[in-house]
Amino acid sequence: MSLDMDIQERRGACHCGAVTFTVRLVDGLRTARRCNCSFCRMRGAVAVSANLDGLEITSGADFLALYQFNTNTAKHYFCKRCGIYTHHHRRSNPNQLRVNVACLEDVSPFDFRAIQVNEGGRHPSDGNKPSVAGILSFQPTRD
Repeated sequence: MSLDMDIQERRGACHCGAVTFTVRLVDGLRTARRCNCSFCRMRGAVAVSANLDGLEITSGADFLALYQFNTNTAKHYFCKRCGIYTHHHRRSNPNQLRVNVACLEDVSPFDFRAIQVNEGGRHPSDGNKPSVAGILSFQPTRD
């Protein structure tokens, strides 16, 4: 399957479908990234960027739970029923959200052959220079 990097708007949902949303992306799927901070290492999601006003929760807002840690700046949301991370308010750019690509219709994290991993363990908001920790690649055994 060929991935359309120019996707601008997409519907999405958590695994159980309790939370549904529509998102308008900042630059299609080109902003797909992972992070290596302590939380993102465990979560393992690929996320894309949207402006704060680019996400509309269309159903199930009452199923969203909030998780915050460390500076409590970033706000990570997940479904209370199935536990799937849907999106978060960014610490490094408070005007944007990051949205879990696995929640987007017809998009999978395995559609990306290579994903940039940002150095979140030494976060830019803590006075560190933004840097790339590495590239995570997926090599399918068949197409």
